[in-house]
Parts: sequence; C-alpha cells; structure tokens
Amino acid sequence: MSEKSGHWDAELFRREGHRMVEWIAEYLDGGNRQHPVLAQVEPGEVAGRLPDEMPTVGEDPEAVWQDFLDVVLPGVTHWNHPGFMAYFGITGSGPGVLGEMLSAALDVNGMLWRTCPSATELELKVLDWLRRGLGLPEDFFGFLTDTASISSLLALAAAREAADPEIRHRGMTGPAIRVYASDQAHSSIAKACLTLGFGLDGFRAVPHDPEYRMDTDALARMVAEDRAAGLRPLAVVATVGTTSTTSVDPCMEIAKICAHEGLWMHVDAAYAGSIALNEDFRWCLDGCERADSFVFNPHKWLFVPIDASALYTRHPETFRRAFSLVPEYLTTPLSGQVVDLMDYGVQLGRRFRALKLWWVLRCFGLDGISERHSRHIAMAKAFADWIDAEPDFERMAPRPFSVVCFRARPQGLEGQALDAFNMELLEQVNASGEIFLSHTKLDDGVALRVAIGNLGTVETDVARCQELLSEGLACLLNR
Repeated sequence: MSEKSGHWDAELFRREGHRMVEWIAEYLDGGNRQHPVLAQVEPGEVAGRLPDEMPTVGEDPEAVWQDFLDVVLPGVTHWNHPGFMAYFGITGSGPGVLGEMLSAALDVNGMLWRTCPSATELELKVLDWLRRGLGLPEDFFGFLTDTASISSLLALAAAREAADPEIRHRGMTGPAIRVYASDQAHSSIAKACLTLGFGLDGFRAVPHDPEYRMDTDALARMVAEDRAAGLRPLAVVATVGTTSTTSVDPCMEIAKICAHEGLWMHVDAAYAGSIALNEDFRWCLDGCERADSFVFNPHKWLFVPIDASALYTRHPETFRRAFSLVPEYLTTPLSGQVVDLMDYGVQLGRRFRALKLWWVLRCFGLDGISERHSRHIAMAKAFADWIDAEPDFERMAPRPFSVVCFRARPQGLEGQALDAFNMELLEQVNASGEIFLSHTKLDDGVALRVAIGNLGTVETDVARCQELLSEGLACLLNR
C-alpha cells in the first residue's frame, strides 16, 4: 500500500486481484467442497470476532484477506457448493462471476440511457434473446430487477395502475382490492399486497388440487363471491414452479378466467422459467403467452450470480404511468426518444446486471444450458426413483423438474411424531457438512426437499445424500 492511507495503485490492485482470482478459481473448481456447506457457527460468533469500531487508518489488504479466511468464511453457508440441495440449487458460474467483476469495475448507474447507453441496450437485447428462447410473444418488453419478489411487487403495482389510472394522484380509495394466488404461491405475493396497501386481507389464497396446482374452479368461485360482496378483484398470480413442490399452475385456464373477468394476469416463474429454454419443457409455459406480466430468475437456474430477475410485460406504457416521475435534474436532450429504465420501477440506481447475464448466455449457449438442465433433472429422477424403491421413505408430491419432496416413513409413526422424526433426520443430514437440505409442509405433513441445480453437483453427490439419509434413519431408529 502506498504511503497515503487507503490509496490503491495499479500494482497493489494487481497483486490483491491475482490473489483473489486464484482463490475464486480454485473455489469454483471444487475447492468449495473443502468447506461445510451449512455454516457451522453459533449466533453472534462472527460478529464477536469483529471489532466494534471501524478502522481510522487504512489496513494492509493482506490482513483484511486473512480475516476474510479466518473470520468471515467460517460463517458462510455455501450456496455455490455441489452439496447445496436446499431451497433451490443455484450456481454463480465462472462466466457469471467474470461479468460481475466487470460490472463492479465499471461501476455504472444505468438509470438513464444517457448515463450508460450500453447498460440499457445490452439489457434490452439480452432480455429479448431470452424472450425468444422461452417462446414468449414479441410484444413482451423485458427488463431486469433484483429478485422475483420485487418483480411481482412492480407487476401488481402496474395492475393497480391499469385498473385505476387516477390512483397515482389521489391514492387508493373505493372498494377493497383483492389479489388471488394459489395457497402454494410464494410469500412474496402476500407481502406485495401488504406493501401496496391492499393489506393481507387483500390477498386471497386459492386452494390447490391433488398435484398442488391452483384449483381454477375455486378461483372462479372466489372472484364471483368477492364481486358480489362489493369488493374489487384486481389480479391473479399464477405460479410456474411453486416454492414447495415446483408444481405448475394451469396457466391457460387461469388466463381464460382473467380475460373473462377483466383481471391482470401475472406469472411467477422464478424457479422453473429457465427450464423452458429447453424445448422438451416448453410445455410448462403454456398459457403464459396470454399473461400481462411474467417473471423468472436467471439467478436461480441459469447459472447467473445473484441477483438478476427478468420481468416482462405486454404493457410497458402502464408500467411507465405507474412509476415514471422525472425531475428536471434527470431530463436529457433525448428524454422521450430512448428507453430510460428508471421509468419502469421504483428504483433509480440500476446496476449493470445485464453484463453477467450476457456473459453466461454467450459462454454457455442454449445447447449448453439445456444439456446441464437435463442432467440436473436426470439426477433428480434417479433420486426420486430411489425414494420410491425404499420401504422406509415415500415421495410426497410429483417431480416435474429437479426438486423432490419426500419423507421418512418408519412404521408406527404418524402425525406430529412423524413430522418431528423427519425434522430430526433433516438436522442429522445437515450436520454432516456435506449436504444441505431444507423442508416444507404439505397436506400430509412435513416434507424434506432435495433441490438439484448446481453445476458442480454430480451423481456421487446424490448418492452421498442417499447414504446420509439412510444412515440418519438407522441412527434415529436404533437410539
């Protein structure tokens, strides 16, 4: 470091950058397996090893690096680990990491076309590539947000604008609004209703059918009931790949109901949208072409580092009416002639997210992406077949993609006792440090979930998961 505290010259950056790139390369090349996938620390342990006050004088970056290794790294749960099979398996791939590095170095704010023309135009182009790859209509306009939670929030705000163009001026008045989604939909939909002023009462959970898909007959009844009660049905959120079971709502039937009732249709395909790039799975988007808005997350199953959420709409002008507010200091000579992405959401500052997405799509290509998806699904099918063949385990839901819901089912256990047994089994597996699983609750009780989606996960990882489940089961039965 130079004599001026905190000053970085090019030579210092090269030295530290090479050190970090070498570490990242080894980490992505299997070095992540050297770490327990689930952090093995107690609450407050990491914070307790950090000083209470920030440094007054710049420190040697080598010391900072060592503290990363000694203090921070032990408290990391390694989402980029081949044994991470909890929630939804993800991968921040090498190309995606490189794109993220470039984005950080450029440090642009793409709020306006003028503030970084490439940020805007690359984003629009890459989103159009994906639209074509998914088979979505040409009139779908796409842009990036951080997560599907925010994308769905923006979509419902646009639905509110479409239903009442005066709401941006006078605020919400009149009958209470209702938004409908399956009781298997992600909690972000209810949270969006809370945030937008509809209240939790404004969210109506539609029952599911035996395959955990939205019951469209129940949806039609609920909309009719609310209209008769003087309430204001606004939108329906269909899910392609529900959070618990990855079930696919009957989007075509939902689209027909929305068209008949004059409701906005939003599709949350955060997890499963990526799989539709594979033509063999394009069926999962049947009916989505009729949606008013649609979201999927490239950071879930498209090997892009978090965060990157792709939001599409066939009504970009409605989004502009809902969100555009341009003070004098943000006007430019090109205002109104170019796309200024700040006009399509709440956020003003916008990271150059498209760069890492572009890097991944260029380096993998559609064939490479589809090949890896197919391998993940094949491993999930093999795991599901193993569960079906084991007398002390049972599958609890269909397996349309690469997530398997199952539980141990030893003789003599039912109800809460069975749920408690499975939660103990889950903790036994997770304590190994080799595999990390999560759980959910379905109609018949607690279900454990294996979610395969990491580029580094191979058949031996799935086999090891099976071994740990069998060993954990035997241990609990013989205690």
